[in-house]
Amino acid sequence: MFIIRLGFQIVNMKLEIFIKNFSMIYSYIYIQAGQPPATYKGVFIMHDFNFEMNQYLTYCRTQKRLDGKTLKAYRIDLTQFGTSLAAAFPSLSSISELSPAILEAYIATLHEQFKPKTVKRKLASLKAFFHYLDYRDRIVSNPFNKLHIKFREPVILPKTIPLPTIELLLSSIYHQYSYAATDFQRKNALRDAAVIELLFATGIRISELCSITPDDINLSNRTLLIFGKGSKERLLQIGNDDVVHTLLEYRKCYLPDIKRTNRFFVNQAGRPLSDQYVRRTIRKYCSLASIDMHITPHMFRHTFATSLLEADVDIRYIQKCLVTVPSTSQKSTPMSPRQSSGTF
Repeated sequence: MFIIRLGFQIVNMKLEIFIKNFSMIYSYIYIQAGQPPATYKGVFIMHDFNFEMNQYLTYCRTQKRLDGKTLKAYRIDLTQFGTSLAAAFPSLSSISELSPAILEAYIATLHEQFKPKTVKRKLASLKAFFHYLDYRDRIVSNPFNKLHIKFREPVILPKTIPLPTIELLLSSIYHQYSYAATDFQRKNALRDAAVIELLFATGIRISELCSITPDDINLSNRTLLIFGKGSKERLLQIGNDDVVHTLLEYRKCYLPDIKRTNRFFVNQAGRPLSDQYVRRTIRKYCSLASIDMHITPHMFRHTFATSLLEADVDIRYIQKCLVTVPSTSQKSTPMSPRQSSGTF
């Protein structure tokens, strides 16, 4: 079976190389004869681009070991570039024909559609891609080397949630728990309270919260091990008694599902909690509490940091809470930005 699979892989690779070379030759013939037919506009550059893009993403996944979400973002940014390229410059037959002028034209269109921060991220994806092509000798020269890209980003202060609004949000969740008509509703409210309390008590990212395993959280000594971006670790300590109490109640209620899924937070179907569920939960309780403010999970992170700053906590200490640090020098960082609005 292994030999058969290997044989299919070799055939597929040879087929891709053949199609790529055929497309380039076919494109050259049409360009020499005149404008390519409308049916074939952009076909050649798109095939060449897609081939190189897939090779690059494979390299990022297998060699650089990038996260799945990072790979997805790269694919979106690069696909958008390839599609725009095929539409604006259909006569291009190979990615090696790209010039700084073409990139400048694309950057101009990005500025028309997106905010500076988004443009900066998309350009970072493209730069990394072209650096790979240059490194692998897929292009004669890197067109980004002849570009000087520098534009101003507006200074936007991070959005935070007023503490009275957080109190109102949590009160709404606790009210749902206290007056739940069924045990099912009571369990859901308990989980929702545990999620929101932990987000604000630690300032962790929503992806980090959904990835917590039973082994990562120790409620006896109140520590929480977080694997941040790049699988880097940081150890946090939960300093609020009421938050710890809520987490203990939640774990006792959901223990069978926690053990089965190996995730600390699970949904009502007994599956690991998702980012989308947390966002829907926040919207749900904002609606119940008549909160007009648009609240996102990341705003809890900003509010956590702001609360510590207002309490005269050293800025370097706060950075250790929010940013991953080398595991060799890791110490637990106590968290306690506020008093909880209530307990069960």
